[in-house]
Amino acid sequence: MSVAPLKLPFLTEAAVRETSESLGEPAWLTNQRIDALRLVESLPAESNQLFTPYLDLRAVRFADVDPYGRPGKRSESSTPDLAGASALLEVDEDGVVAMVLGPDAQRAGVRIERFSELLATDPEWLRAALGPESLPADDAFAQVARAGFGLGIVVRVPAGVSLAAPIVLRWRIGRPGAGLITRVVIALDDDAHATILEEHLSHESSARAEDAPQSQSLWWGSVEVRLGERASLDVASIQDYGTNTVAIVNRDARIGRESALRWSLASVGALLHKSRIDNRLEGRGSSVHQVEIGFGSGSQLFDLTSYTRHIGPDTTGDLLSKGVFLGRSRGYIKGLIEIQRTARGTDSFLGEFSMLLDRKARAVTIPSLEIDQPDVRRAAHSSSAGPIDESQVFYLMSRGIDRETARKFIVMGFLEPVVARVPLADAQDHLRELLEQKWPAATEVLTAA
Repeated sequence: MSVAPLKLPFLTEAAVRETSESLGEPAWLTNQRIDALRLVESLPAESNQLFTPYLDLRAVRFADVDPYGRPGKRSESSTPDLAGASALLEVDEDGVVAMVLGPDAQRAGVRIERFSELLATDPEWLRAALGPESLPADDAFAQVARAGFGLGIVVRVPAGVSLAAPIVLRWRIGRPGAGLITRVVIALDDDAHATILEEHLSHESSARAEDAPQSQSLWWGSVEVRLGERASLDVASIQDYGTNTVAIVNRDARIGRESALRWSLASVGALLHKSRIDNRLEGRGSSVHQVEIGFGSGSQLFDLTSYTRHIGPDTTGDLLSKGVFLGRSRGYIKGLIEIQRTARGTDSFLGEFSMLLDRKARAVTIPSLEIDQPDVRRAAHSSSAGPIDESQVFYLMSRGIDRETARKFIVMGFLEPVVARVPLADAQDHLRELLEQKWPAATEVLTAA
């Protein structure tokens, strides 16, 4: 089953060519954009032979949004505060306001560059990194990023480099009627080790919750991870956009021999948060560990999809998606583990769990397996969607804790696996505060029910 192709008034051939020309791109990159546009026009918005598509864009008004065609000209801060990070990229709406490497990152040869800079200094590397298979060709949302991006960023960590402090990528989005489409390529060479912290924050001009139906904003991005042999990367992300913002992201990872990737992703904001993660375990002994959470209130919608493809032998996947939903919020959590014939010795687990805190909240969890190799260590999935386990509430109440505090403890413990993996202590505290801020709304809903 499938749904109709995306209809995006801002993504036309004329607009794509104008963006490419304004960025001074070569013909090969313009042609890549046009090829991606043709895929957007022809692909169904969602299609999967293993489960019924769940896609709801009714609350989104793409016609109201005019994405920035190229980064604005902003003066970058001369002395940005790294606050414990090894490097920082900060984008405010369409402008890069900080791009700085700390002393350790500079000495190690770490680089953060715009696509336009690489086109001048190392165009062949960029062309290889942005090849036709750099994003899934069967996903229309990924191809929108490939066709229409206004800002492209590359983060490169050389072979053998190990960074103790994280690289922070900070996006501040939310101006009503505006949008930003981005591509980020993160490349670690052999034996490199690094941590990335993404912070998605609302712009000061974001509409208030009650204004959201009148003025929407858009962030549409891709994160493309490439790991060499024996490399390791931790990626943590905190999304707290305003309720007038539509957030759509594709994360695509190609993992080399004996390399390890860990995703720790938390989303609490946005009117609609749509995420798709594609993990390709290509090298022998490669692994991915993934935890993703969404906490919805009001009429928020979280659409979380995960595809993990085991290609090399002796690969490991441990994938966990969790959602907490209150009010009239909804969650669609979908996933697929594919074990190809070459992937002998695979160990893979996919878990999808939703907690419903109100009668009107809804959630769908759909884990799937596709196995073409019988010689595996493990191939399993698990899912559930339902209210808090009352036996757990009773246990805590029997220890002198009131009912609402007990429910809060259970929910926070349910979400803690992601919080604990956030690399900076201040960012951990910030995420816990965001989750705490959701709770009063939950208490009000439950009291009124």
